[in-house]
Amino acid sequence: MMKFHANRNLVALGLALALAGGSAMAQVTVGGAPMFPTKDIIDNAVNSKDHTTLVAAVKAAGLVDTLKSAGPFTVFAPTNAAFGMLPAGTVDNLLKPENKAALTGVLTYHVVPGKLDAAALSKAVTEGKGSAMLKTVAGGTLTVKAQGGKVMVTDEKGGVAQVTIADVIQSNGVIHVIDKVLLPR
Repeated sequence: MMKFHANRNLVALGLALALAGGSAMAQVTVGGAPMFPTKDIIDNAVNSKDHTTLVAAVKAAGLVDTLKSAGPFTVFAPTNAAFGMLPAGTVDNLLKPENKAALTGVLTYHVVPGKLDAAALSKAVTEGKGSAMLKTVAGGTLTVKAQGGKVMVTDEKGGVAQVTIADVIQSNGVIHVIDKVLLPR
């Protein structure tokens, strides 16, 4: 019975990632802009109108060169709307130069070393019997699960983000677009 449950989770995760990301061979569009697998994370992200807050935060934290490097990285990229759900003033406060360390901590909490595309995430969830624990660059942990045909990412504070677009392949990794900002402990 347990084997069936794990297989059902694998099928659910695979289906959810496929539906969120579309075909790996199709041109992926994020924020109205085509994403090119030959460009790096930054060169693609700057073109997405849905990620202007994230790009501004990456610049303020001094992480541009890091995310342009060879990597590979897996980035769970919150949209502008996700940042807008934070309490009023949070983003403006984090963008202040004196809060650079805190901003860097939040941003690097969204980055996992290596290239974990939908297939790799699905395999990790199966091996984890329904969930996968991912160690972030910030040193924290994210938990990935398939839930109701959707891929969910839970932070250490219990916040849950949904992957809305999976497998945005980059020359130095992969982006999975999410609908909430993940917060470290």
